[in-house]
Amino acid sequence: MRNINIIVLLFLGSLSLSAQDLNTFFEKADSFFKTNVANGKVAYSKINSNKAPLDEVLKLAESVSVSKSDAKNYQAFWINAYNLSVIKGIINNYPTKSPLDHKGFFDKTTYSLARKKITLNDIEHKLLRAQFNDARFHFVLVCGALGCPPLINKAYLPSTLNAQMDVQTKKALNGSFLKVNTKKKRVQASQIMEWYKGDFTMNGKTEIDFINTYRTEKIPNNFKLSYFPYNWNVNKQ
Repeated sequence: MRNINIIVLLFLGSLSLSAQDLNTFFEKADSFFKTNVANGKVAYSKINSNKAPLDEVLKLAESVSVSKSDAKNYQAFWINAYNLSVIKGIINNYPTKSPLDHKGFFDKTTYSLARKKITLNDIEHKLLRAQFNDARFHFVLVCGALGCPPLINKAYLPSTLNAQMDVQTKKALNGSFLKVNTKKKRVQASQIMEWYKGDFTMNGKTEIDFINTYRTEKIPNNFKLSYFPYNWNVNKQ
């Protein structure tokens, strides 16, 4: 019985340490984004001159433990980890004009996160999109380019995640992700909506149905939808 009690205490202790690591990660990530992000742009030059805060938060991310059964903690961790790792990738190649200038930026370069060696594409496609049917991921995962949705200057937190994802989706679809020509009854969308069309047309909905869920000025269903080229220039301040 004594041995069982010891095992239970050790297990509970490990859970407590894991939760503490995760909370510390969110705090450090929040501080980093607030210090280095403004108006959706990243202060890469400033970060490059002092890499310690970025390295510190990513070091914390190495030992964090998250489970998809705890969806909010899991999603918030991986969204922040993705955005921080993109910044790390840019800094590792600084100065650079575009993440696409570096072969394997998204699908070969690995990062040590949550006790895994993992690429950016694996985070996006295997750990998030494949596990949760939520097109809003496309508006919170920021790939380091101007064509991406704007990066917010705070961490995504489990307690506010749903609201934050809604806000960012609304900002994109009421802003730079769409170009509407009312006279010609046309709407151009970011190529993200072309590349991941299946994510925006789940449950029998059209892309315009999805857009209108979050857009203030609705797009008529008879408008012709096309896509404008993605801007891969780095999202620097």
